[in-house]
Amino acid sequence: MTKELQQDIVTTMKHWQKVENAAVASTAQIMEKTENPLIRLVAEIIQRDSLIHYRVQEFIAHSIAHKALTLTPDDLTRIWGMIEQHLKIEQQTIDLAQKMLDCTRGQQGMILQNYLLQYLLQDEQKHSDLLTRLDEIKRGIYKSV
Repeated sequence: MTKELQQDIVTTMKHWQKVENAAVASTAQIMEKTENPLIRLVAEIIQRDSLIHYRVQEFIAHSIAHKALTLTPDDLTRIWGMIEQHLKIEQQTIDLAQKMLDCTRGQQGMILQNYLLQYLLQDEQKHSDLLTRLDEIKRGIYKSV
């Protein structure tokens, strides 16, 4: 990776963090202006995601500008059983969300509950995907060792 590309990534991450800060401020304003619990909940979800995004962007920038990221086979081996167990938990949450979506889909007066259940399903699927992709990284590390 060239020094120019590294600097571009770090600069972009710093800019992106400013955008995330704007999202946090915007959701705070939304929460201040409404008493509706659904709107407040959605704004809070987005706000918390933006805070996590900020941390990930900081991690990426730091890993390029200051300290390279490392992940060894031993890092993964020590905790892999726990990750596999957690994947089973995530699958249970996905199954529950899907079951509830199936129950509420098309039901009169359940559109808001269905909206939130869809969010939960997508978020649980995201968690499972993060862990599954970590397995792909683990397999790639073992191939190169």
